Amino acid sequence: MAEKTAYCQAAQTGMYERPTGLLGKYDNVRRFWEDWMTAAFMAPAITDLVGRTKRRGQGIRILDLGCGSGDGFELLTGVPSTSAGIADVSFVALEPHTIGHYVGLDINEDLLRQARECHGRNPRTHFVEADRTNGLPPEIQDEEPFDLYFAGYGTLTHVHDAQASAIIADICGHAPDGALFVGDWLGRYSYEWQDLWHHPVDREYFMDYRISYIYEEDERDRVEVASFPLRLMTRDEIMAVIRGAEVRSGASLKPLTFFDRSILVGRHTETGDYNRHCPRIRNTVNSLLEHSRRTDLSCMLVDYVPRQGFDELNHFFENFFGSCNMLVKYTMQLLERYDPDSGGFDGHVAMPDACPLVVKDTMEIMENLILGVGRLNWSDPRSNLIEPTLGYCLRKLEMDLQPGSGVGHGLIGVFEIRK
Repeated sequence: MAEKTAYCQAAQTGMYERPTGLLGKYDNVRRFWEDWMTAAFMAPAITDLVGRTKRRGQGIRILDLGCGSGDGFELLTGVPSTSAGIADVSFVALEPHTIGHYVGLDINEDLLRQARECHGRNPRTHFVEADRTNGLPPEIQDEEPFDLYFAGYGTLTHVHDAQASAIIADICGHAPDGALFVGDWLGRYSYEWQDLWHHPVDREYFMDYRISYIYEEDERDRVEVASFPLRLMTRDEIMAVIRGAEVRSGASLKPLTFFDRSILVGRHTETGDYNRHCPRIRNTVNSLLEHSRRTDLSCMLVDYVPRQGFDELNHFFENFFGSCNMLVKYTMQLLERYDPDSGGFDGHVAMPDACPLVVKDTMEIMENLILGVGRLNWSDPRSNLIEPTLGYCLRKLEMDLQPGSGVGHGLIGVFEIRK
């Protein structure tokens, strides 16, 4: 199987080890942007589910289809509680001790080995080598129902729509009323692969995906990188898959939320494999989030190149990247005009007259932060406080401005199963 070969090759590079910071699978963007954002969007549904299982006096049961090296377990146990206040000691909704049973399935033994090394000592976890492409494996169908069926990190993007419908139908047949299903596909219209936008939306389209991003730029041309097909999806296409699963199972799946993950910072922003115009953003954001490392903020500015015939998409991306550019430029002006002797700015720094409210909010955050910490002389406030906050403000823009339609690297849907 091509995907198994590709993931084995990637794991053997050592770039799948934890943590990796500026490079590799578990870089800063993955940990502090992508996973945090995914967890935040799932938080309302997960918090409600945990509350229901606690009232029944039970621990939550989780099935992770495509668990990899335990990524789903780490993500789910980091989902923030929607009721947590700033004074609360615990911030997460699903702490490890509240899990009754977690089962992780994957076809790749190299990744399962990593999962067992990281989480195998937890008696509540169980990792199984299994192929889920044709539905739930028999050993899982014999298990008690789960409360959460998690198919994250592009798991369902490996299969055809009919297979995805069959898998979800099996989940619906196995699940109790009120269980959650989380599905994850690749977005059809990510700017990372603008070269592929032209494929008709009335047909299944699989891109030829390369895990080239784990190699340094000067290595990519020398290494023969294995590739495998991955399905690109819009929200409408996902809902067609969901309707097929409903017909097969007789259950209904209520969509609770859709969201686009990694519009600005997707993996292939660095490679240019599928869009030569794509800006090299991810490594710059990794630098923003790295301790004691200063970043050239001008590298964050995006000169969006539209594609003819896609007016609606061009309009979205022009507005999105324009909003990010406004925040970055404003922050650069604040830093240039800050006077550490007076603790203020040398001249007025004006905000743009017309910009979304969320952009103005993030601009005010950056202004107040620089005024508050700029005079600290026992650390480097720029690299350790100001730049990470700029990264989080850009993350906030991605969260608030995304439409949940398939314009990011990933498109995730959260559904409640009703029987």
